[in-house]
Amino acid sequence: MNKWGTAVATVALASVLAGCGSGGTADAERPAGRTAGTAPAEGGSGSGPTAGALAADPGTRYTTVAVPTMEGLVCDEGDGGFHFGSDLDMTVTGDDGLTKIGDDGQDVADEVSCFGSPRTVLRKGTMSASAPTFTARTHLYADVPDPAASLDRVFDASMKLAEDYGRDLTGGTETVTSASLVVKCRQNVTDTFPMTTCLWANYGAVGVLDFFPFDDQYIPVASAARLTQDFVAGALKK
Repeated sequence: MNKWGTAVATVALASVLAGCGSGGTADAERPAGRTAGTAPAEGGSGSGPTAGALAADPGTRYTTVAVPTMEGLVCDEGDGGFHFGSDLDMTVTGDDGLTKIGDDGQDVADEVSCFGSPRTVLRKGTMSASAPTFTARTHLYADVPDPAASLDRVFDASMKLAEDYGRDLTGGTETVTSASLVVKCRQNVTDTFPMTTCLWANYGAVGVLDFFPFDDQYIPVASAARLTQDFVAGALKK
């Protein structure tokens, strides 16, 4: 990509990461801030309002994961034609005890990838590949009675499994809570690429978004958390 293409890409993705999104989090809630006492992850915002609190369970449950409409991004089903392989792709694990929704007892773990314009290009040696801005995987459940506690378990188990397979975790963990959603993010290095990973939970679903680097830099944690909330708002259908 020449310098002009790089400049256009920077402007395009910068507008997305500025928090434009789809206009709101699930149930129209915006993030209240970082959980008290939690240090921002490396590359995170380092500042923000005080923590919010998850509201009582409204009883909303979901039957499908939709491809969301997100400002500045083009989303579609699947991994976007890019995956790391060697078990380096991020998954949701540690959800034992939650009753999954799906056909014949199989869990719904829909995969959606969203691309900016122009697309992110990852380079390693003489090889290059087009990658999404992020890939999301979502699991639906009959009930997640304590989303914060479930997210803690899933986050720890998923990050530990990813680390065992070769992801190098960096920085600290940052948690953002709104009335309808808890999001927990951490940066990591995957196959030499600086990644930002956010897992989230509400009363009916748990998911993960894996953000690919832009211009060889981490996606800031604050931006990743905001896009995670926007994704959930558009992807979960009652």
